[in-house]
Amino acid sequence: MMESVKRIVIKVGSNVLTRADGKLDVTRMSALVDQLAWLRTQGKEVILVSSGAVACGRRELTVSHSLDSVEQRQLFSAVGQVKLVGLYYDLFREYGIHVGQVLTMKENFEPGEQFRNQRACMSVMLENDVLPIVNENDTVSVTELMFTDNDELSGLIAQMMNADTLILLSNIDGIYDGQPDDPASHIIPQVERGQDLSHYIKEEKSAFGRGGMHSKYTTASRVQKAGIRVIIANGERDNILVDLMQRPQDTPHTEFLTN
Repeated sequence: MMESVKRIVIKVGSNVLTRADGKLDVTRMSALVDQLAWLRTQGKEVILVSSGAVACGRRELTVSHSLDSVEQRQLFSAVGQVKLVGLYYDLFREYGIHVGQVLTMKENFEPGEQFRNQRACMSVMLENDVLPIVNENDTVSVTELMFTDNDELSGLIAQMMNADTLILLSNIDGIYDGQPDDPASHIIPQVERGQDLSHYIKEEKSAFGRGGMHSKYTTASRVQKAGIRVIIANGERDNILVDLMQRPQDTPHTEFLTN
């Protein structure tokens, strides 16, 4: 896997970046940055799609009055995105890696000038050794303007930027042939093109994000059809990205094959 990966999009979900109380897990965030920096030393172009702005804002701000769901999302994301990117900036700076923020909306992926502008922006970042950190612009993306979740966003980014690999980091090891907490269940290690796993997938949301395994499966299937390999793995495992590159045969995950 190490040699075949050139440009990789890595999506880190809210359940990976948050603690049980819903606030940002800075220790895990730091460990992930260590691994992303390692990937760069191996000559890989890395694009990070990161959740966590709302969790970061919730950590920073205490609100004494009630807010509806849209107001909470807008307020916490506006405050939290500044803190989130600031943390990434500090962590990557220890490795001498420059980062750039890309806040995007669904309309930017429609054919036309906005699509071309975003692709050109991210391309020039990569050409100049800047690591793009992408998130939805939650302050203005509400209701019908929203992505389903950052799984969908990461899939669109992978296709826009002609990545060869998309890694979706969740809080479980991959897609199982039964309930993940059932000892009789097993991970499905590989998924061929056209292979239907929908009967294994439950439509349920993650604890702190908008996605879930159904969302990851939908995104993975769509991106697989575009000729991009997709891996679903557990972002809570130590050194998961390094292990996926160096010893995938010993690392639990589900891979959507392209050939």
